[in-house]
Amino acid sequence: MEVELHGLFEENTTFDYENYDTKNICPSSTVSDALAVFMPLLYSVGFLWGLLGNGLVLAILWLKMLNLGVMDIFVLLLSVADTLLLLTLPLWAVDAVKGWVMGTELCKLSGFLFEFNFYCGIFTLACLSADYYLSIVHGVQLFSRKKPRSVYGCCLIICVLCLLLCIPDLIFLSGSTDQSNQECMHHYRPDSWRLASRLPHLVVSVVLVLLFCFSIILLKLRHSSKCQQKKKGQSIAIIAVLILVFFLCWTPYSITFIVNTFQSKDGDSSAVEGDCEGRQWTASKIKAVFGLLHCVVNPVIYFCLSQEFRARVLNVIKFNACEMESNDVSLWDSSEVNGNASVQEKQGSLQHMNDIKQIIKTQDHYI
Repeated sequence: MEVELHGLFEENTTFDYENYDTKNICPSSTVSDALAVFMPLLYSVGFLWGLLGNGLVLAILWLKMLNLGVMDIFVLLLSVADTLLLLTLPLWAVDAVKGWVMGTELCKLSGFLFEFNFYCGIFTLACLSADYYLSIVHGVQLFSRKKPRSVYGCCLIICVLCLLLCIPDLIFLSGSTDQSNQECMHHYRPDSWRLASRLPHLVVSVVLVLLFCFSIILLKLRHSSKCQQKKKGQSIAIIAVLILVFFLCWTPYSITFIVNTFQSKDGDSSAVEGDCEGRQWTASKIKAVFGLLHCVVNPVIYFCLSQEFRARVLNVIKFNACEMESNDVSLWDSSEVNGNASVQEKQGSLQHMNDIKQIIKTQDHYI
């Protein structure tokens, strides 16, 4: 039986795939144009909102400066690091539209603050979680409110360590001179320095995973009897949420950073070569957005989970900061009161009952 072939089946040819060259598939112009509009808008909103949120955190801690607790000092360090990273968001907004046209100096500064925020966040949260874990489980306090110098000394060590770990970024980061594709990227000369310079980020990324596991342990300890006796449930919840949010924001970038370290051989932090025209939105650049915008989230966590912090924010907004009777009250544990101080909201609700009891005692005395 013979089959007649027509149309596409009439010509049967073979193709030699040995000499076939594969080319990098670049993002479509539609996607690139959409990202070029959306990313600057996102950076602008994050910049304004982050300055407002972190500004309120710094203002409240400034009003409480003479009586800072252990967690207050670490939160102050986190807020300063977040504010410094926020100042670079306008640069990344310009980069999203025109490429990196700001020069090598600003490229080094932006990359330095980006990595500094990453390291500072991990080490600060690690110190906080370790202190609360040891105080609840073993009754040992790494830091004490009575000895604030030890806390300030620990923050100083964290800052110095972060500065040392960020030195490779100051050395190898530079702005690309290619007019068609201007990027702020790492240039390793020679290429043997590539793995050595990226090793600190790879090691600290492992600490990030351990810190995530530690946050799960803290959440389980929150409901234990020891934690309830020490009245640290609210502060532990805040620390655990801070760690979880930090993990969600920085892990995508860290994963792409690790993959890029062992895959790319050209010393470029981009995963796509420079054959495409226009902006190249690679995985590492898109996921770095989560790390950049992480500095906006922390004030929201404080406002949502801390009743005392929320009350003070409202007082500052209403320009009634002078009405706060005591700065001894912890911002992170509304039930933790030092000395004879008490929360202002509770005083207002109990004052009327105290007056009635005093009147009754006076009448009984005369009778």
